[in-house]
Amino acid sequence: MSQNTIAPETAAGGGINPNENRFTRWLGHILADLGKNGIFIALIAVVALFAILTNGILLRPQNLSNLVVQNGYILVLAIGMVMIIIAGHIDLSVGSVAAFIGAVSGVFAVKMGMPWWLAIVLSLLIGALVGAWQGFWVAYVGIPAFIVTLAGMLIFRGLALVVLGNANIGSFPTEYRALGNGFLAGIFGESDPDLFTLVIGALGIVALIVQQWRTRAGRQKYSQDVEPLVWFVAKLALIAVVIGWFTWALASYKGIPVTLIVLAVLVLVYGIVMNRTVFGRHIYAIGGNRHAAELSGIKTRRADFWLFVNMGVLAALAGLIFTARLNLAGPKAGDGFELEAISAAFIGGAAVQGGVGTIGGAIIGGLIIGVLNNGMSIMGIGIEWQQAVKGLVLLLAVAFDVYNKRRSGN
Repeated sequence: MSQNTIAPETAAGGGINPNENRFTRWLGHILADLGKNGIFIALIAVVALFAILTNGILLRPQNLSNLVVQNGYILVLAIGMVMIIIAGHIDLSVGSVAAFIGAVSGVFAVKMGMPWWLAIVLSLLIGALVGAWQGFWVAYVGIPAFIVTLAGMLIFRGLALVVLGNANIGSFPTEYRALGNGFLAGIFGESDPDLFTLVIGALGIVALIVQQWRTRAGRQKYSQDVEPLVWFVAKLALIAVVIGWFTWALASYKGIPVTLIVLAVLVLVYGIVMNRTVFGRHIYAIGGNRHAAELSGIKTRRADFWLFVNMGVLAALAGLIFTARLNLAGPKAGDGFELEAISAAFIGGAAVQGGVGTIGGAIIGGLIIGVLNNGMSIMGIGIEWQQAVKGLVLLLAVAFDVYNKRRSGN
C-alpha cells in the first residue's frame, strides 16, 4: 500500500472520527459540570417538587421573599460554619452565641437606649470576643473544638438567660428591625413591580455574565481546557433566567429584603477570601492535611484562632438578624441553630474529614433546608416529620460524600 493511501487515515486520527471525539469531549464537559453543580440541581429539584405539591404556593412572590427573610440567619451561620468544617473543626455553640448576642443587643438598644447602630456595632464586637475566647482554647491550648464549643453552648446559653433575666426584651428601634424585616424599594419612585429591584437584578445578571466570560477568556489565554461555547452560553442563559425570575418575584412584592443584601455582601466577600487569598488557601490546606500544612510553614494555630473569631462575629450577626426579625430577644432564641448550620454545610458538599467545601455550596445547602421547612409547613406536615425528613436528607448527603471518597480511592 502506498504512502498516499495511508496519509488520509493518519490525518483522520488513525480511523477515529473527529466528530465523535468532539462529541465525547462535549459530553465529558457537560457531565463534569453536572457533577460539580449537583447540589444546585438538587435545589432546583426540591423547589420543583414542592412547587407541585403545594400547587404553586411555594413560588408565590410573598413566599419567596419570606423564604429569604426566614432563613437569613441560618445562611449567615452556614458561611462561617463551612469555613470551620473545611479546617477540620466543628462549632456547636453558634445557636447559644446568637441568643446571647441577641439578648445583649436588647439591653443596649432597649434598656440602655443606645443608638441602634452603636448597639449593633458593640454586639458584633462582643461576638468577636466570644470567638476569640473559644479560639484561644482550640488553637493555643489544644482542646478539640467539639469540646470547647460544647462547653460554649452551655456557657453562652446560661449567660443569655442571665442577661435576659428569664424574660423577653422588646420592642426594638425601627432601624434595628430593618436588619431582619426591612426592604429596599421605591428608590426610583413608586412602581409595581419595583423598578429599583429590577435594575439591581439586571445589573447582577450583567455582572455575572461579564465575570464568567472573563474567566473563560483567561483560561483560553493560558491554553487551559474550557467547555464548549454552546454549553457555556446555555448555562449562563439558564442562570440568567433563574435570577431574572427571582428578581421579578421580589419586585412584585416589597422589593429587596435587607437580609438578602447582607447575604449578598457576605457571599461576595467570603467567596473572595476563600478562593483568592492566602488565608483561604491556608484553611483548605489545614483541613486537607494539618501536619503537611505545618511542615510547609503555615501558622495553623493563628489560622484556627481567626477562624473562630470570624465565627463569633457571624454568629453575632445571625443573632441580630433573628432578633430584628422577631422584634424580640427571648430565652428560646437560637435553639437548634447549630444543627441547621452544620446540616447546611454538609448538604452543600463539605467533607466530614475537612479540606473540602465552598461558600456557595453552604448557601445552597441552607436554601434546601429552608425550602424543605417552608414546603412541608405549607403542606401542613407536623414538626416531627419535618425533623425526620431533614435528618434523612443530611444522612444521604454525607453518605454520598463518603461514597464519592471511596470511589475515588481517597
